[in-house]
Formats: sequence, structure tokens, C-alpha cells
Amino acid sequence: MTTFSFLDDYSEGAHPDILRALTDSNLVQQAPYGDDAYSAQAKAQIRSRLGEGFDGAIHFVASGTMANIVSISSCLRPHEAVIAVGSGHIVVREAGAIEATGHKLIVVPAVDGKITPQAIEEALASNAHFPHMARPRLIYLSNATETGTIYTLAELQEISALARQRGLLLFLDGARLGAALASRKNDASLADIAALADIFWIGGTKVGALLGEAIVVCNPALKEDFAIHLKQRGGMLAKGRLLGIQFRELFGAASLFTSMAQHANAMAAKLASGITSAGHALAADTETNQVFPILPDPVIAALQKDFAFYLWGRAGDGHSVIRLVTSWATDESQVDLLLSRLAIAGSGA
Repeated sequence: MTTFSFLDDYSEGAHPDILRALTDSNLVQQAPYGDDAYSAQAKAQIRSRLGEGFDGAIHFVASGTMANIVSISSCLRPHEAVIAVGSGHIVVREAGAIEATGHKLIVVPAVDGKITPQAIEEALASNAHFPHMARPRLIYLSNATETGTIYTLAELQEISALARQRGLLLFLDGARLGAALASRKNDASLADIAALADIFWIGGTKVGALLGEAIVVCNPALKEDFAIHLKQRGGMLAKGRLLGIQFRELFGAASLFTSMAQHANAMAAKLASGITSAGHALAADTETNQVFPILPDPVIAALQKDFAFYLWGRAGDGHSVIRLVTSWATDESQVDLLLSRLAIAGSGA
């Protein structure tokens, strides 16, 4: 039986302040379908961080897959395609959800988990035999990436400029945007992202909400009828208040969105430092709350007796890569315990 889980950043329920807010407002009657006062307050709080020139819309949905499906499918005509890296979440972790909406994924190689302008240009060049090919129209990226790395402001600016030059839309999957913004390497703000992307979303599920994500439609041309797309895809909740209340807490005076991401990143940094100090390599730099150690298989087997985590891939020569994810609720004592068990297992490997 495992004593602690490093599988993901949503194994716990929700931050106590969020649960308290849900309970305190439970019997207060509100308008349905996201037209409630709590959602309005949450949207105002988010808008205050998006820059004075923001002229878009904000919508709340229950899950990241729903956010990706609605955002991408609402932007594209049937013959238009998405450019994404091979490790992208929509490519490998959503059961073909985007393809199921009728849109081709054009897969390109990643560099440190990230899409590059060169890869985008090559995708455009190799998918230009019209009308025999789907037309590339949208660039998909996630921040943080699937390997926990983040995009610098300069990288986002370069990709955004290329998208506008080539008539493409830029979409940012923000499942772990909180962790990215709290990264010690980050130099971009929510206002920067709103100015550079056509549409993105802010993840709540992985930063202490019970559930919920906030889709931010930055391009005014895309916001018309977005709510209808949301309804058609089953993403409009009758009790939309449940999502609004949570984002009101995340972006309220306590700044839970920031503080919880900072804690998760700090716990990951401690894990990474302890693992490398013990003589083990990492498969990717630890920039957010995901750590990818390369460990001997016997050491991994020993750790699995007390901790839950994903076996991420084989590294050869009797070693494998595992993924350790920390959360807003990760207890530092469990980080210390894993590192101590690693030291014991390593000495006997």
C-alpha cells in the first residue's frame, strides 16, 4: 500500500478556502448557466490581470479536455488543421478528442517539450498542397509543457509574431499555467499571454480547485457565438456558479492561484535538488512542478512500495524515467521521506 502519491497534482480534493466558499454559498439562489454573481466577480478579477486593452470574453468549463475541444473546434473550419508537438497533450493524452471533432493534427518535433518557429514553418511548407491537404490554421502549445518546461516571453512573442504573419491562430493550453507563471524562469504575465494568444485557458483543477478551467478568448473575432459552441459541446453547466465561486477564490485577495502554484514548484525543486545530489540524472530540467528522474529499475521498484508515480519511459541500461508531480497540498515531510527512501534504495542498488 502506497503512503503518498506523486502521480499528479489533483489527487487531493480542493483547498479548504474553496470548499468553505462553496459551502457558505450553498443555499444562496443564483442565475444558472454561468450568469451568476460569483462568475461575474471571478471574471472581473481575472480581467484585472489581462491588461487594459483586453476586449475578449471569459468562460468557465469543468475540464481541460473540454477546454481544448471547445476552444479549438470553435476556431476552425472543417478543413483546417492544428500544428502541435508530438508530446503535446492533445496528441497523446486526450484519446483523439481533437481528431474526433474532425480536425487533423499536424505533429512536429519538440525542443525541450516546446514548439519552435522552425517546426511551424516546416509544417506549413510540407502541408501546402491544396486542396489535397488540410490547411494548417492553429498553433497549439501548452505552458507548462508535458515535460514541465516553460516558454519565455521572448519565445511566446516570436511564435505569436509568426502566427500573425502567416495567418495562423495561437492557442495556449493552460492546464498548468499557474505553475508556469510561478516558475523561477518565468518572465511572462497573464497580460502578456492575453496580448500574444488568440485564445488560452487558465487551469484551476491542477492548482487547488475542485474542478474547473477558465477559457480566455482574446481575439474579439472569436468570441461571437462562443457560448453556443460551449452549449453544443456539453460544456455549459446549469450550476455554473460552482465554477465561478472557485475562480473567485483562486483570484481573490488571498491570491491562491499564485501561492499554491509557488508551493507546488518549491516542493518539486526540493525533490529535484535531492535527486541530483544523490547522483541521479533528470530527463528534463525542473522548471515547474514536474520532476523526471532517471533511476535504476531496482530503485524504482523499491520506491513503488511506498509511493505512487508514473513510469514515464525506458532509458536503457537497466534505467527508466519516472514522473513525480507535486501539488498545492504536497507535504514537505513526504518529499523528505521519498528522498530518504531513495538514498536507502540507491545504496543497495
